[in-house]
Amino acid sequence: MNDKSSDALVALESQVAFQEHTLEQLNTVLIKQQQQMDVLRMELRTLKEKFGELEDRVEHGGSAQDEKPPHY
Repeated sequence: MNDKSSDALVALESQVAFQEHTLEQLNTVLIKQQQQMDVLRMELRTLKEKFGELEDRVEHGGSAQDEKPPHY
């Protein structure tokens, strides 16, 4: 191979290595975001359930203030 071809090959290999590194970083970020979304979904589900329970109590004449805290 001549010098130009060798230089071009080195440049391409460098670009591929950089792209592989970038993809690994993006994959790591994506995994973390998915984990955060899973946690937020569970929290949202819990909040919806609690809100629904409060709505039911209010609709049936109860008051959220009438309920004793769980430690009683």
